[in-house]
Amino acid sequence: MTGRRILVTGARGMLGQDLVPYLEQKGHQVLAVDLKELDITKSEAVQSFFTTQRPQIVIHGAAYTAVDKAESDAATAYLVNGYGTQNIAVACKAVDAAMVYISTDYVFNGTQQQPYLPLDPTAPLGVYGRSKLMGEWAVQGILERYFIVRTSWLYGQHGKNFVDTMIHLAQTQEELKVVADQKGSPTWTMTLAGALEQLIQTDQYGIHHCSDEGTCTWFDFAQEILRQKGLTTPVRPVTSAEFIRPAPRPQYSLLDKSSLHNLGIPLADWRESLSQYLAEATPCAD
Repeated sequence: MTGRRILVTGARGMLGQDLVPYLEQKGHQVLAVDLKELDITKSEAVQSFFTTQRPQIVIHGAAYTAVDKAESDAATAYLVNGYGTQNIAVACKAVDAAMVYISTDYVFNGTQQQPYLPLDPTAPLGVYGRSKLMGEWAVQGILERYFIVRTSWLYGQHGKNFVDTMIHLAQTQEELKVVADQKGSPTWTMTLAGALEQLIQTDQYGIHHCSDEGTCTWFDFAQEILRQKGLTTPVRPVTSAEFIRPAPRPQYSLLDKSSLHNLGIPLADWRESLSQYLAEATPCAD
């Protein structure tokens, strides 16, 4: 099933900039678009674009991802993540394309103490999570051939991310304070790209969870980043209550990845992915 005609939205985003060349290396014909080429909030423009281009598969990565800003800009978040995703799903149906929707651990409230299964009840804490869940509902309500892929704590070379931020702060500050009561799994964009490429070659439609293997807190993650970089800046654990941000975060974000395991899709340990990322990345901490 290789060599498919794949449309990637959000192609200039952090995931998109790694995903597009990866898909091309695997022999797919990739049409990469971002807001400049396709405004997903304009339904007629989306329909016209799809009618002309007729993709076989659409990996919908375009999204409003400013978690804290979404709390004061809810209308835009819902427009892009909810209505925009609905437009993509409707267009997919019109040209009989399968759809991959990139979603998030933020659709859960984080009160669970065991990895979230794909069909566990959702209960987003903030606007970002609710807007992404709206997108999930749109996809499920319109299409039969879809993959909803939830991921967590994503970082990659082509965007500001936690790894680069920690390195930058460790090089410029005497001490770092990092939240130690939120638990999850970091995910390298290349892990997600590899899993998506393998997933679209199956007919295992539905909701899947994808992250790197293993568990840590943000504090653990920061310590490991500095350790691997050989930086000795002290890192002090703090609670979420001490580090207040506009948007609440789920305290527990572990995702059950059994569906990918059952398909034989490999997922690296988060420490190994971090090591590879640090060996390859050009920091984007500004």
